[in-house]
Amino acid sequence: MPRVGGAAYALGFAGLLPAFAAACLIAVGRGEAVVVAFLYPALILSFLGGIWWGFAMRRTHRQAGLALLAVVPSLVAAALLIVGLLAVVVPVAPVASGAVAGWSLVLLGVAVILTLPVDRHLVRTGEAPAGWMRLRVPLSLGLGGLTIVSAVLVSRL
Repeated sequence: MPRVGGAAYALGFAGLLPAFAAACLIAVGRGEAVVVAFLYPALILSFLGGIWWGFAMRRTHRQAGLALLAVVPSLVAAALLIVGLLAVVVPVAPVASGAVAGWSLVLLGVAVILTLPVDRHLVRTGEAPAGWMRLRVPLSLGLGGLTIVSAVLVSRL
């Protein structure tokens, strides 16, 4: 059984830096960082769906269920990205726009965290490499949490 290697851990944790930077920039009043706060977790959510798609393609049976589930992250990311960024770029009313953007970010953060049960299932079925959850849990909780922190900060802009 393959194992998650050290490079994956290093690169994975380095991948939290854009979300951390976005939250820090929003905290100091740099509203343009909201775009990064949306784009990065949406990109990663889509990436996770792509990983699941790869696992699905390796299956010899029950491929369709996981393949179907694998497209959900991209669809969720796209919907929340469109709604949230439109609220920021084309504000109808400042208070409503901030609330819509904030809630879209919260839902995006929650969506990232909700990838964990699928990852856990892939471990139980023996499809994910050894050490998968040791990588996925802190990364999903970290990115999801940072995205939610950005949501709280956006609501204060």
